[in-house]
Amino acid sequence: MERDKNSEFKEGLSQLRHDIESGTYAQNEKLKPLYEIARDYQVSQDTMREIVDQLVDERLVTRRLGVGVFVNPKPIYSSGIEELGSVTEMIKKAGKTPGTQFVAAEVIEPTKNDFHNFNYAELKRIALIERVRTADGEPVVYCIDKVDNDIVPIGHIHHQDSIFKLIHSSTGKQIEYAHASVEPIGYHDKVSPILNCGPDQPLLLLRQMHYTSDDQPILYSENYFRNDAFQFHVVRKRM
Repeated sequence: MERDKNSEFKEGLSQLRHDIESGTYAQNEKLKPLYEIARDYQVSQDTMREIVDQLVDERLVTRRLGVGVFVNPKPIYSSGIEELGSVTEMIKKAGKTPGTQFVAAEVIEPTKNDFHNFNYAELKRIALIERVRTADGEPVVYCIDKVDNDIVPIGHIHHQDSIFKLIHSSTGKQIEYAHASVEPIGYHDKVSPILNCGPDQPLLLLRQMHYTSDDQPILYSENYFRNDAFQFHVVRKRM
C-alpha cells in the first residue's frame, strides 16, 4: 500500500512538473482548485497537496494564502553566487537587452558605514546612484551604488550603464572580487512597486563590497532582484 502511494506521488509529480516546465500552464496562471487538479492527474487530494508542496519547494509554483496556487515565471538568469558579474552582464547572458532608468544621483557625506566599507579616513564625498535596471524593457533590479566621488565623479555616471566598466575607464583598474551577503526580504514600500512586484512577491537583496586586484575597496552596492527573474545558488564542499 505504501509503495502504491509513493508511486502515485512520483507519477503525479512528474506529470505536473513536466506540464509546468513545457508551458502547458502559462506563467502566473492560477492552477485549478486542489480537488480538480487531483482528478485531472488521477491522484488523491492528499497526494496532490504533497505534490504542490514539493513544487513550492522547487519554486515552480507559489501558494498565495487564501487566493490559490500560481505558476512562477521562469527566471531570466540563474547562476552560482560565486560568479561575479555586473547586472548588465547578467542580463546579457540571459539573452535580454539591458537598459537603465536613473532614479537619483547625488553627492553625499560619507556615513560611518561608508568609512568602514571603503576603509580609509581620507574619504570625503560619496557618489550615490540609484537606478532601475531593465531586461527587454521590463524592470528587474533596483540598484543602489556608492563610489568615492573623487575616484569616479558623479558626472560620468550617465554616460555608462555598467558601473564596472565606468570604474575601469576612470581608474584603469578591474573589479576582481567582492564580499557579498544575500538576504530574502518581503514587500518593500519603495522598491516593490517600481519593480512591479505584488505584496506577496519577495525580493532578493544582494549587498556587495567590490575590490580591485590590489585589494582596494572601490564599489559598494545594494541590488534588489526580482525573485521571479533571478535565481542564485552556491556550491558547498565538505571541508
